[in-house]
Amino acid sequence: MLESVIFLGLNLGAWITIATVLAMFLSLLLTKLPEEIVFLGVIAVLGLTGILTEKECLAGFSNSSVVVVGVIFIVVAGLIRTGVLSWIMKHFMGNPKSYPRAIVRLMTMVALLSSVLSNTTVVALFVQVVKRWATRLGISPSKLLIPLSYASGMGGVCTIIGTPPNLIISGMYAHESGYSMDFFSTTIPGLFCLLVGILSMLALRSLLPNRKSPEEAFAQTDSYTVELLVPADSRYVGCTVEEAGLHNLHGGQLIELIRFDREIVSPVPSDEPLMGGDRLVFAGNVEAILSLRESIGLVSAPHPVFSVNELDSNRKLRLAYVLPDSPLRHKPVSETTFEHEYSLTVVAVARHGERIMESPRDIKLSTGDSLLLECSPRSEKKDEIPGLNFTDVTDVVPDTGVKTVIATLILIAMVLLSSLKVCTLLQSSVIAAIAMLVFRCCSPQQAMRSIDWSILMVFAGSVVIGNAIEKTGIATMLANQVLGLCGGKPFLVMAMMCLTATFVTEFISNTAAGAIFFPIVYQSAMSMGCDPLPFLLALMVSVSSSFATPIGSPTHLLVYGPGGYRFSDFMRIGLPMNIIILAANLLIINILYPL
Repeated sequence: MLESVIFLGLNLGAWITIATVLAMFLSLLLTKLPEEIVFLGVIAVLGLTGILTEKECLAGFSNSSVVVVGVIFIVVAGLIRTGVLSWIMKHFMGNPKSYPRAIVRLMTMVALLSSVLSNTTVVALFVQVVKRWATRLGISPSKLLIPLSYASGMGGVCTIIGTPPNLIISGMYAHESGYSMDFFSTTIPGLFCLLVGILSMLALRSLLPNRKSPEEAFAQTDSYTVELLVPADSRYVGCTVEEAGLHNLHGGQLIELIRFDREIVSPVPSDEPLMGGDRLVFAGNVEAILSLRESIGLVSAPHPVFSVNELDSNRKLRLAYVLPDSPLRHKPVSETTFEHEYSLTVVAVARHGERIMESPRDIKLSTGDSLLLECSPRSEKKDEIPGLNFTDVTDVVPDTGVKTVIATLILIAMVLLSSLKVCTLLQSSVIAAIAMLVFRCCSPQQAMRSIDWSILMVFAGSVVIGNAIEKTGIATMLANQVLGLCGGKPFLVMAMMCLTATFVTEFISNTAAGAIFFPIVYQSAMSMGCDPLPFLLALMVSVSSSFATPIGSPTHLLVYGPGGYRFSDFMRIGLPMNIIILAANLLIINILYPL
């Protein structure tokens, strides 16, 4: 039925697929729906309309590349738990003497690690290193955090397992052609583009923004917290916080109550009774809070104690950032329950490196917002608070020892087994994951927690979308259109495909971009009688070269808050980087594989 209705050369199934993909784009760009829900919806539409069979809809979940990604999460967990990454950071990063040297050393090491590990994990681990370097060099972290994120993407291209699109594209290539890409198939193009990227970053470093970091915005706690004392003769002694009118303040909030015996009540419930001698710590607009002295009859505390150094040892100030998928986004703190659930209090909020001069509880949180939190020991476990990333964490560095060596050898063995074709990448990664568990480099519970199921859903959905584009004839039609526009010239076809892929991946998952463009690029190459391999290698680099928007990569969002960046900061340096890496990509591919 779907095949019988033809319009503009495409059947009804193809038009439904096009409409579904467009709806996916709009949903990812304009709505708050999680990516995995969007991709699950796409799979459902393609299955319910009969475009894909039930088996084809589920093919993404059994795809070898998707399984490899899930298994590698376990391998990475073992490397982290045994202190391998901490050891590398300690012994190889050093202390650069100048800003250019810091860029070169940072980008080189991050790219090396990202070639075999999750680039998101690598960036998260290196944020603290960047902050320390910035302090020593007397510069803003914003001068180093963008190079950090860019390097992770460029490094990931250097091996098949370095970035998800490489795995997806190589898996689809093996399915179509019957030939498997080598573990190091992308290494030479990736290293060349990385070298060009590092040199370009040095040349363009004046375009890197000099933004105030959230730490600077939160540097003086006494500039936005006020401590007032309840006099013994106050008429509100014995009244609750709500009865005294202190629960919902205009321009501020009561974040902590300190009893005379130093008992700390935080968060402060509305029914908490007031006693003479209580110290009340307020956060928000200082002028508005100080007016309470006259209106309610409070007095200034003789010695404010609310500072990082003087705070009770059982509670501390910590810095966290709102993640892209955080359930806290787009709603004020007052409408959430996480403060009560995790025994913490939002003291202040900063956006783009500037503290928002409003009551913290009235601020609608956004991705990248920096939160200054007063935490209890119970909230020290950062992975218990969904949607927040603590970057001031001073986790205990795992002791290095026998397990560190074992985990390192397991990783090396995984790479060698695959690259020497002793076994497939899937088999070598499964062996590595099992070895991590057998030698107790990580526990089964840690292994399961390390797997990001939402990412796997996106990968599976991307494979299904790519299959639908190919099955419905969309790939063939688009390939013919591109061939017509480019006059059938292979170099122009490659350039147009790479340019378009680079643009698209600025706005959607690079995994999805790779899956969508694979059938089009593959069909274009086959129609010209060319080997599709160089076209696909160029595509791998292109979909991982998203530098111009902070939403182009999860790693950009990880540094967005800590760097105090604005959206335009990425465009200013990212657009030139996109053009430079595109040119480098086309150059090296055509040198290695003359068209």
